[in-house]
Amino acid sequence: MHEHESFNPDLMCALGGIVGEDDVLMVEPMKLHTTFRIGGPADLLVRPHSPEELVRVLDTCTFADVPVTIVGNGSDLLVGDRGIRGVVVLLRDTMQAISVSGTRVTAEAGALLRDVALAAADAGLSGMEPLWGIPATVGGACFMNAGAYGGQTADVLESVEVYVPSKRGQRGSVCTLEADQLAFGYRKSRINSDGLVVLRATFALAPDSPDAIRFAMDDFQARREEKQPLEMPSAGSTFKRPEGYFAGKLIMDAGLRGASVGAAQVSQKHCGFVVNTGGATAADVCGLIEHIQTEVKRQFGVDLEPEVRRIGEF
Repeated sequence: MHEHESFNPDLMCALGGIVGEDDVLMVEPMKLHTTFRIGGPADLLVRPHSPEELVRVLDTCTFADVPVTIVGNGSDLLVGDRGIRGVVVLLRDTMQAISVSGTRVTAEAGALLRDVALAAADAGLSGMEPLWGIPATVGGACFMNAGAYGGQTADVLESVEVYVPSKRGQRGSVCTLEADQLAFGYRKSRINSDGLVVLRATFALAPDSPDAIRFAMDDFQARREEKQPLEMPSAGSTFKRPEGYFAGKLIMDAGLRGASVGAAQVSQKHCGFVVNTGGATAADVCGLIEHIQTEVKRQFGVDLEPEVRRIGEF
């Protein structure tokens, strides 16, 4: 599809029949749906309300041979200034159900890790504390094995129900995979590499005192607020941790604190973050990332690999 080419009305009607017409949005600015507050329009944005609706949306797009991009909280994404062709499926606002049974917490893909951790704490279940401040949905956390403060999603995930895409013209399948089948690594998983779509996930936790759990959560949050520029739009840590180094320290030591391209800036508070000071474009961010990589490589011989995922057209 070319830029904002009008959609097949039959496809729009079919998607509206699944999720409701109010949850099918045309030419929707993606800057409204990313924590960076950057990104051109999605041709079509669809918000399913349940895993069952999500499966029907994905099958419908497969039959129509239309590309699909799944977005959760949009917290690890840089969307191109020309936006995203095809259908964007947004999970954060409408697929948020969480249930607790014994020591297990099950959550739909669009539930925020924060809300899952709070539900676990209320039930006196420990394990989610290091993850609770990560601004990700459950689906996004499983996709990239999100982690912080020595904890990662793989540590507490028991199983995940996924949609497995099929060939054009055929329905996908739904199956449940155990955590040890997901090939988790540093910021990666089989969900990412195999193009699977998370429907819901189950976490196996351990009983503990709700007060102790809350204390740990408050401690992690205080550390996060002290060190990270949470008051400014960003996509979290801009670079993966290079072997034997810390990206933020390399960037600081390279003299790049506060360096900027357009309205994209290396955070004054934590050099591992590129922030949007207001009206930054994806081109600004890409230019600054390249400048940082060049300088760190020149001064220290270290290659910095972006953690932020680029999607759409730049």
